[in-house]
Amino acid sequence: MSESTYPSVKDLTLEEKASLTSGGDAWHLQGVGTSLKHFAANNQETDRLRVDARISQRALREIYLPAFEHIVKTAQPWTIMCSYNRINGVHSAQNHWLLTDVLRDEWGFEGIVMSDWGADHDRVASLNAGLNLEMPPSYTDDQIVYAARDGRIAPAQLDRMAQGMIDLINKARAAMSIDGYRFDVDAHDEVAHQAAIESIVLLKNDDAILPLNADPAAARKIAVIGEFARTPRYQGGGSSHITPTKLTSFLDTLAERGIKADFAPGFTLDLEPADPALESEAVETAKNADVVLMFLGLPEAAESEGFDRDTLDMPAKQIALLEQVAAANQNVVVVLSNGSVVSVAPWAKNAKGILESWLLGQSGGPALADVIFGQVSPSGKLAQSIPLDINDDPSMLNWPGEEGHVDYGEGVFVGYRYYDTYGKVVDYPFGYGLSYATFEIADVAAAKTGANTATVTATVTNTSDVDASETVQVYVAPGKADVARPKHELKGFTKVFLKAGESKTVTIDLDERAFAYWSEKYNDWHVESGEYAIEVGTSSRDIAETVTVALDGDGKTQPLTEWSTYGEWEADPFGAKIVAAVAAAGEAGELPKLPDNAMMRMFLNSMPINSLPTLLGEGGKKIAQFMLDEYAKLSK
Repeated sequence: MSESTYPSVKDLTLEEKASLTSGGDAWHLQGVGTSLKHFAANNQETDRLRVDARISQRALREIYLPAFEHIVKTAQPWTIMCSYNRINGVHSAQNHWLLTDVLRDEWGFEGIVMSDWGADHDRVASLNAGLNLEMPPSYTDDQIVYAARDGRIAPAQLDRMAQGMIDLINKARAAMSIDGYRFDVDAHDEVAHQAAIESIVLLKNDDAILPLNADPAAARKIAVIGEFARTPRYQGGGSSHITPTKLTSFLDTLAERGIKADFAPGFTLDLEPADPALESEAVETAKNADVVLMFLGLPEAAESEGFDRDTLDMPAKQIALLEQVAAANQNVVVVLSNGSVVSVAPWAKNAKGILESWLLGQSGGPALADVIFGQVSPSGKLAQSIPLDINDDPSMLNWPGEEGHVDYGEGVFVGYRYYDTYGKVVDYPFGYGLSYATFEIADVAAAKTGANTATVTATVTNTSDVDASETVQVYVAPGKADVARPKHELKGFTKVFLKAGESKTVTIDLDERAFAYWSEKYNDWHVESGEYAIEVGTSSRDIAETVTVALDGDGKTQPLTEWSTYGEWEADPFGAKIVAAVAAAGEAGELPKLPDNAMMRMFLNSMPINSLPTLLGEGGKKIAQFMLDEYAKLSK
């Protein structure tokens, strides 16, 4: 494949450039795959090589596995890397339930599974569990040989794992056979550029301080303060390091575009104490400017592979510098660089504007300039809530664990699911993100498309004079349920680009999973019958309209036994008929009559029917036997 195979970036429309981030066919090189990691529940670095993550089946299915499931079912990555940690007592690399029962048999994964570096502790157990490749080699192939000879590894399993590696090599031959191949560096850089633009979240914009005017004739005098503007934090730490084809900082971009600004680094990108000389230079630079762009965030030493952050705060020297700069200049915009959220509330009063830019990759400089100077409106949304305090998060009750294990005691109440369900105040909610435009969502409707599926439609209008994108978010709020469920959960979203004054109708389909929870009783997804609220908005706490839809439910039932409560019998289709027969027999004098006062009914409904004699004596025994006999007849 030659460079001419690719379309020229300069010839693409804005809409086509946006499609670069969604993996269009024009940018797909045959013979190149990807590796999805870390499978699964690699949610802490503390003791990561051996910690046992104790997680309920429901939390695994609803929180920690769905992203992997979606990618496997929709994209079939070529490889998956398993995690270091144990899950409910078993290391991921030798977890047959994880690597074979779920990943391959249930989801249909067709690729190979490799270990994280040094995560394979038992070659035989791992191969039997479904691990194709140990990384790096531990020179223990003899263990496989001996196990195959003495029957501890079945020949068919050995063949399956080996065939996976052969298939991987064959799939990669297309790329390996290209002589002198050179990919289009500019096209790839534009993918990075567009992805960075769409990642930036505008958190605050008091007095419409952004966007700035880049026209030299009308522009205000700009000060750029913060080493991140010159030395961007563009990627994560540890083994995530890569070598970019290009690296364009914000200062580089200003120079390329002829935008004048005074720069002062202000601080060093380490955890050393503040440098008074750098601070003084930064304050003087701020005094002489109309507006200050202050680049703050977390240096790599504060967040990386191999350790967990134990605070959400940024380095104290940066906060102290911000206070000094804000005292010298009231027009401050903070641009954040960080891999995950930092506390904003303690210092937000010192900034009129706040841009959360995360780790923007190699083309972060041009992306920030596009947003700051108004070439595009910011359209990113928060993928996690920003709490007021780290201790507001329910995981802090259990993290980082004890005695070799960590309990995921919050269950499915993670992040916004917890904050919103229990009415906890947050600084910025999940899904939040401002724009230079304003939008209105109206005409929300939900229509059933099946017994347990629905389609949601809404009209989105750009009510401003700025062309921009908005992300319409759909949350499902279950009614009364047999299990504890979050107040609502995001189940669909779509980003729509609208010119000034333009309206569009968006449609979001909700499949059966959108309404289901993982039932440990049924060991399956379960949709209960009843009404569900459909909330449409722009964050988990900015809901424009709510409508309802009534679902049939999936009709799943469990066999009734003597250990089923009277209330469970009453709720079951067969059991309800038998409960009615018990009442009729009681009125006819054929069975003891059940008590009908509220207190006794409360006790009755919560009792397994084999406990009825404790409430009704000998008569209770007769009723229980009658119920079991009738159920045996009906369920044949």
